[in-house]
Amino acid sequence: KMTSHEEAVKVVRAENGVVQVILNRPTKLNAFNKDIFDGLESSLEQLKTDSSCRVVILRGEGRYFTAGIDINLLQSMFTSTSAPDVARLSHQNRVNLIRLQRIVTRMEELPQPVIAAIHSGCVGGGVDIITAADIRLCSSDSWFTVKEVQLSLAADLGTLQRLPKAVGNQSLARELCLTGRKFLADEALALGLVSRIVPGSGAEVLNEAIKLANSIAQLSPVAVYGTKANLLYSRDHSVEESLNYMSIWNAAMLQTQDIPEAVMAVMAGSQK
Repeated sequence: KMTSHEEAVKVVRAENGVVQVILNRPTKLNAFNKDIFDGLESSLEQLKTDSSCRVVILRGEGRYFTAGIDINLLQSMFTSTSAPDVARLSHQNRVNLIRLQRIVTRMEELPQPVIAAIHSGCVGGGVDIITAADIRLCSSDSWFTVKEVQLSLAADLGTLQRLPKAVGNQSLARELCLTGRKFLADEALALGLVSRIVPGSGAEVLNEAIKLANSIAQLSPVAVYGTKANLLYSRDHSVEESLNYMSIWNAAMLQTQDIPEAVMAVMAGSQK
């Protein structure tokens, strides 16, 4: 029998190593409750050391990608009156927040690339989580909002930290975070939040994500994991530091047998 968090986040595996992680509370528009956070934590922890997994696709089941944080979770986690004073309550709030932040960050820390396949609504916490993905595709019916500011709080699970580094227009990124206004797929594309827009909705963007994942899954995992790790390191370090990190990384990884095999395959192909 599946646990409640295994039902809230389904994991579907294909033979070629493409794994779908599916937000599965469609009757609640995939709003993030305790079960979804627990399910993400558990599934991402397992995938981190799963050598058969080559690429991860994150998607939502049903009408929305996600409606964001479940209001009931916010109330239960952050409005407890059991703590005897403000300091202790503040400490508990911080502990709870750090745990949720770490769950989102786990996706970024996966060695495998993560493709977010977004359709329809991607609200609040949904933007937090897609900015921790490596590649974002959205359907033409997608819309986004950094909703938290309209609920009288600052987004706290990664949007304010990752969105400005993921997009090309700082002014617009700040406008969207400071107003919480809704923006559509074409604006997300212009902003650089998504790679491309897929005509249609959930099924169509999933098909496109699977094609992309299949093409990555065919490549050497040594090269793919190394590329992801070094792109992430470079985001947060200087060029000089990042080149040094790269030299240390490849001093080991260049010894893989995958390289001569790939060279031989390219040479064989060019001789046809």
